Amino acid sequence: RMLSKRPKVIHNIAGKPMLYYPLKAAHDIGADKRVVVLGHERDSVKDIIDDDAVEIVEQTKQLGTADAVMAARESLKDWKGEILILSGDVPLIRVETLKGFLNAHRKTSAKLSVMTVRMPDPKGYGRVVKDKNGMALRIVEEIETNRDEKQIKEINTGIYCISGSRFFQTLKRIKPSKKKGEYYLTDMVELISRQGDPVYAFCHDDHFEVMGINTRENLAQANRVMQRRILKNLMNSGVTIHDPENTYIDVDVKIGIDTEIYPNVFIKGSTTIGEDCLIEGGCGIVDSRIGNRCTLKNFTVIESSEIGDNVAIGPLARLRPGNRIGSHVKIGNFVEVKNSVIGMGAKAGHLSYLGDADIGERVNIGAGTITCNYDGFKKHRTVIEDDVFVGSDSQLIAPVRIGREGYVGSGTTVTKDVPAGALAVSRVKQQNIEGWVEKKKGKQRDEN
Repeated sequence: RMLSKRPKVIHNIAGKPMLYYPLKAAHDIGADKRVVVLGHERDSVKDIIDDDAVEIVEQTKQLGTADAVMAARESLKDWKGEILILSGDVPLIRVETLKGFLNAHRKTSAKLSVMTVRMPDPKGYGRVVKDKNGMALRIVEEIETNRDEKQIKEINTGIYCISGSRFFQTLKRIKPSKKKGEYYLTDMVELISRQGDPVYAFCHDDHFEVMGINTRENLAQANRVMQRRILKNLMNSGVTIHDPENTYIDVDVKIGIDTEIYPNVFIKGSTTIGEDCLIEGGCGIVDSRIGNRCTLKNFTVIESSEIGDNVAIGPLARLRPGNRIGSHVKIGNFVEVKNSVIGMGAKAGHLSYLGDADIGERVNIGAGTITCNYDGFKKHRTVIEDDVFVGSDSQLIAPVRIGREGYVGSGTTVTKDVPAGALAVSRVKQQNIEGWVEKKKGKQRDEN
């Protein structure tokens, strides 16, 4: 239903694959052991699990949810404690909710507990059938429901907790369904209740939190919910977000107090932003570290760069990956910087390209200056030492070095090193031809 070439659990929610979230939740509640069962396109799912503490097992044939859990039998053969079963496509589950679920399971002394929720529209979900005391009798997959069972609003979330060491023996008693031939984990509820052991239905009150992701619409809904959580946490920690409905921040982003963020800002990846910063509208920041008291003016884009304190960038500036920008630097509109080091107090006010450059402290880069770093085969570096003044419309043909306190006259093409304190000028000598315009006009009149 996702209509995707990729397994749904690797689709991103707030910058992380959705499988990341239940794995992190299991870690945060103190699970002693975490086992992931992989089936469809398992190799691509393995690639996004970057936690060495997670054990991966494989379901060789996709024969249903009970068969999937059975794949973990060998990994848990000596396990004596509780087993919590989470779904990789239920990413919004909170640690607090899981703790409440586990506490309720222990208090009721149930052999099995299942988390349920009441849905305004339960279509597509397994229905929970309960006895008069509110204990679960069975869960019926929608494809197996009769007319009365279709009217039940309480549904199975796919989250279970089971006690005892005979769990896998019970799983082996599950029979394949008549309609699909699959082994449903939900049948465990009826098996356990029929043998006289209580099955507790823990009914949660937030259906969004336990929503399964099955469609692109579900994915968008989950992203909205996660964004509200992230932005709420940031605002509660001292960050000003002027328009939460139109601000997009990934889950790993860290932002200091008294930083202000205006609408239509995207902050992604492992970005860290310091205190007292101003991020104006339309900015995009990816995998970057930004210091304190920085200003990013409208529509600035920064990728994989490090920015010092008291830096002003933009508007309409672009920092491509690999930059280290010192403190008190100013980078203005329509300036592009790539794989460069810019020293403290340097300025590039507008309309410049600075690629593969080492720029010293207090350097002034005039408008229209470019470092010509590519010769058609290789990239070369430009070195501009401290206190250099580069005039407007200059071209620096790498590899080249401008010495300390050097001066490059406007309109110069620099093809060889400039010594410290020297002036580099390469221009055609200006000529003024008196009366040239009038002569040209006369010629045009004669031709007409």
